[in-house]
Amino acid sequence: MAGILVMVVFGCGPEGGLGPSSFQSQYNAARTALESGRYARAIGGYTRLLEQAGPLAARVRLELAHSYLRDNQFAAASQQARRLATTLDGPDKAAALAVQATADHELGLAALAAGDRAKGASFLRQADAAMKTVVDNHPDLDPLGALAARRASIAVRLRGL
Repeated sequence: MAGILVMVVFGCGPEGGLGPSSFQSQYNAARTALESGRYARAIGGYTRLLEQAGPLAARVRLELAHSYLRDNQFAAASQQARRLATTLDGPDKAAALAVQATADHELGLAALAAGDRAKGASFLRQADAAMKTVVDNHPDLDPLGALAARRASIAVRLRGL
């Protein structure tokens, strides 16, 4: 007879219960905010969760980085994702590198638009290196080719500098 293993995860808030301040409730609120485009709210929620995330800290930090990225806060997104990528390996590292690369690409484009070729080229090279790692080692994270296309765009920009 096959059994079914059911695991229930309880998060306790300051009151010790499962009320609205529980980790799971706070995580769900931050995730909902991210998915519904309320990025400032998501950023605040994930930032607060980092203090109590424990073994889920990497996931929370990745979602925080993604929230910054979606909110066009590219420097913060790059910083969070880069920090995370140095502590992970495998597909988790690749996911962080994808966020970092996208943020660095946008930072590079902004620097170029502001007339800073050296800074722009530096960000574009960082973005290219991170995207290369993702595309070469984890193509499953780029099923539609968006990162590969972004990388091709970066190569064109770098050749023109």
